[in-house]
Amino acid sequence: MKSIIELARPEIRELPECVHGGGVWDVAEEFQVQSGHILDFSSNINPLGPSSKALEAIKSSLWRIPFYPESNSNKLRDAIAQFIGGIKRENVIVGNGSCELIHLFAEVFIKRGMGALIPVPTFSEYERAVKKMGGKTRFLGPAKDFIIHTEDLLDKVDSKTQVLFLCNPNNPTSVMVTQNDIVKLVQEALTKDIVVFVDEDFIEFVDKQKRFSLASEVETYPNLFILRSFTKVFGLTGLRVGYGIACKDMINLLFRVKPPWNVNCLAQAAAVATLEDLEHLKRTEKLIGEGKKFLLRELNRIDGFRVFPADANFIFIDIRQSGFTASRLREKMLAHNILIRDCSSFRSLDEYYIRIAIRTRWENDRLLEAVRKVVGK
Repeated sequence: MKSIIELARPEIRELPECVHGGGVWDVAEEFQVQSGHILDFSSNINPLGPSSKALEAIKSSLWRIPFYPESNSNKLRDAIAQFIGGIKRENVIVGNGSCELIHLFAEVFIKRGMGALIPVPTFSEYERAVKKMGGKTRFLGPAKDFIIHTEDLLDKVDSKTQVLFLCNPNNPTSVMVTQNDIVKLVQEALTKDIVVFVDEDFIEFVDKQKRFSLASEVETYPNLFILRSFTKVFGLTGLRVGYGIACKDMINLLFRVKPPWNVNCLAQAAAVATLEDLEHLKRTEKLIGEGKKFLLRELNRIDGFRVFPADANFIFIDIRQSGFTASRLREKMLAHNILIRDCSSFRSLDEYYIRIAIRTRWENDRLLEAVRKVVGK
């Protein structure tokens, strides 16, 4: 008999290893995390945590646990449509985290032997989803200062390109693509019958004057899918809720492959309540805005750090002149109970890049104190 590995689909055997941030459970006991003994700067999550209204909604929905959840999350879809504005329930699909929607999208739009074009470095789950479906991946390497130029992306399109993936603002570089470039990319792709997947999981952290999305115009652009999440700015990380916005026809296709009951009843209730708590969102925007300015200024003062401008709630740093590799610096920072993101697992990056999330002021101070002890001023 063949080995169990040989019996698996070739696409699965060849998938790249799944490596993401948020590995706090791998380095700490539950008590250390709950007590704040370990500070997780590797996950780009709202440091204020979830809205109190979301927590109250969870408590008041415990009675729902013996029942199946609402299969298509219709109440939540209505709340999302109202929150975004200019769209209807039929333009929204809800997933068990944004990762589920990435894989559902690939299941619908990636044909075997065809494929996707992905600018790198970026979130690795796009590549995994394409390869899982037997598709081919091609990559646009990083430009100077890691700014994504959409004209370069369009120039690299060939006859087998079915999908363009774009993370905006990008992870891990924290760079935002401009409004004009996004519109041009989607319009040009439409003429070539290419679907554009725009991941906006971090867009609520971008300063309002730079923030731009086509979410309210998806019926104008039938080739556009926009991904959002309740994980990042809303802090419902452990509940796993993400959502996608697209034209009605695309949403209907995605519903054909979506598993039933994919979002649990407590997650649905918490997400609806979260969207109603605009004050929590305002406090978050203020905290991240102030923390971003502070950390950018102070990290730029560390010898050997090349700190890139940040649009999102995290900061991308080249540390090659510090005398440390990313893995070594991560190890040293863990001795101070600080967890940072080693970015060497991102395609096209070497071992000298790290990513640091923006947290509360006292946590940011603790980070800087540890960095100065380890690296020097």
